[in-house]
Amino acid sequence: MDTRSHCYGTFANISGVSSNSTDASRVTHLDRTATMATRDDEAPTKTGGRDTDVALAEAIEHERELSFWQAAKLYPKAVGWSAFVSIGVIMLAFDPQIIGNMFAMPQFQRDFGFELDGEYVIPASWQTGLSMGNPIGQVVGALFSAYPMELFGRKWTFFGCIILTAGLVFIQFFARSLQVLLVGELLGGLVLGCYVVIGPTYASEVCPMALRGFLTSYTNLCFVTGQLLGNGVTAGTSILETHWAYSIPFAMQWFWVAVIIPGIFFIPESPWWLLRKGRTEEARDALRRLASAKVDVDATLAVIAETDRLELEMEAGSTYMDTIKGVNLRRTEISTGVYTTQVLSGVYLINYGTYFFEQAGLPTGDAFNMGIGFLAVGWVGTVISWFFIARFGRRRIFNIGLLVLIILMFIIGILDSIPGRPSGVAWAESALMLIWNGAYDLTVGPITFVILGECSATRVRSKTIAVATAVQAVFGIAMTVAIPYMINPAEANMQGKLGYFYGGLGVLCLIWGYFRIPETKGRTYEELDILFERRIPARQFKGYQVDVAAISG
Repeated sequence: MDTRSHCYGTFANISGVSSNSTDASRVTHLDRTATMATRDDEAPTKTGGRDTDVALAEAIEHERELSFWQAAKLYPKAVGWSAFVSIGVIMLAFDPQIIGNMFAMPQFQRDFGFELDGEYVIPASWQTGLSMGNPIGQVVGALFSAYPMELFGRKWTFFGCIILTAGLVFIQFFARSLQVLLVGELLGGLVLGCYVVIGPTYASEVCPMALRGFLTSYTNLCFVTGQLLGNGVTAGTSILETHWAYSIPFAMQWFWVAVIIPGIFFIPESPWWLLRKGRTEEARDALRRLASAKVDVDATLAVIAETDRLELEMEAGSTYMDTIKGVNLRRTEISTGVYTTQVLSGVYLINYGTYFFEQAGLPTGDAFNMGIGFLAVGWVGTVISWFFIARFGRRRIFNIGLLVLIILMFIIGILDSIPGRPSGVAWAESALMLIWNGAYDLTVGPITFVILGECSATRVRSKTIAVATAVQAVFGIAMTVAIPYMINPAEANMQGKLGYFYGGLGVLCLIWGYFRIPETKGRTYEELDILFERRIPARQFKGYQVDVAAISG
């Protein structure tokens, strides 16, 4: 079974509602299968038979009723270990950020670039090549990281990636030519791409349902944190006039390794993975280490056993081709579309933020400082977004947020088109980009990960997420190729006129989003299955009434 299958709330699958509105008999069959799963897997039961069913139903209902704060108090260690494993996502974001900033670093330009009009410049072709490692890694990591995770577990796959990262940083640290640095970035990117799967998967398997929506959007916060730290480190070293200006940022990646390795031996393995491997006692011990003493570990373990059996049956025979068959095609389109919109709206400019500010006309020191403020605003925006996610609908947050991003991009383009380009334009454009990033991390950035999980179908959820990740990474590769040529002074030198480019792409995405993104807030996964099966138009999702009891009866 694919490792991403539990990422977005699996307890809903055993609530007694069929995924198919016309197949009520299948519910009865799955209920029998679930009871058998508890006996066959030797998971804890009360007295067997009907008493077991009642106990499990009560455990599931209790899980549903937990508020965010109640769940956090019951599973504080699970939250902590989830955050610890998510350091991998921070590492994933840190590397491309320091590379993008190095293009604006005077010492890096002198050591690796060529002279143009009295200034040193890194060729656009090499900027593109060096920036390729991360998006290529996301494609490979999304599609292939599941195999070691299933074979060795989440904990030891994470450990293996950390060791590989530690070794590959040596190539980056000692590189004194663009060719060697390129090898280090490409190889490092292949490993870094695995973290975007490991972190969310582990978090979803050790935390209760009440925390999963927030932890899904927490992925965006980890990305912003890595980018912010990358900007802070390069801003501090950019004033150095030796190779340490760029060597220190590379060496800082060993800091993450030094933090993770001592703690990795204490990380509880995912109880889902342990139970699936028949290691019931180890799964029970892992749950005890993840939960407080108030949690009924045996009941939780029984729920995991039944949920896992149901998901195994529901995903049996599913392939990547199933993501584009029948009603799943629409769900894959939505998942892929919202993820790709992140790229098309201009998010890849974040990796070149400091370089963009410098090319817009800011002095080097101010460009680095603006880069730090740029991401600090994004970090705060992501935290505030959690209140938006709890209060407003997904469709509204995404579309209104995207509209704001489009308007800001067009204003930046218009300012850059002013004849003579007054001196204040550079600061105005930079300030608008800062506002743009705050708006992005308040809306489109985090809400994408929520929509991605809620719209993907249960039986092919893991494959849908992998496909969406791979497709957006392909678009990311295209942007990685294009952006250096668009902003490099030796090439197109578009500066703020990039606002027209991303504003135009954003308009196309907004038109698609208005007609295609449904409102999924407050819907169970069974209700979403029914709505998609009935082909309800996206704009009617919010008000459509679903009589679940009648369907399941």
